[in-house]
Amino acid sequence: MVIALGPPADTLPEAWAAQLAMLQAMTGGQRVAIALRLGRLARDASRAGIRARHPEYSEDEVRRAFFRMLHGDEATRGAWPTLDLLAP
Repeated sequence: MVIALGPPADTLPEAWAAQLAMLQAMTGGQRVAIALRLGRLARDASRAGIRARHPEYSEDEVRRAFFRMLHGDEATRGAWPTLDLLAP
């Protein structure tokens, strides 16, 4: 499936064309690997933000706050019914 997108506002058309050419030259497995790496980087950045906002949180509390951010209050209460909700 090909999705036609124009270049981002902060990207020169030539740079966008080069990026698309590189992506099109990759195998499906290479593109999946990049997507997985980007997902990991986004999760790491989100957890780092929680740590920066709440330096008093333990690693377990960071994990619970991240879970709440992703899944909402109801799922978090279901996963940890005896614990207070933590601010992300």
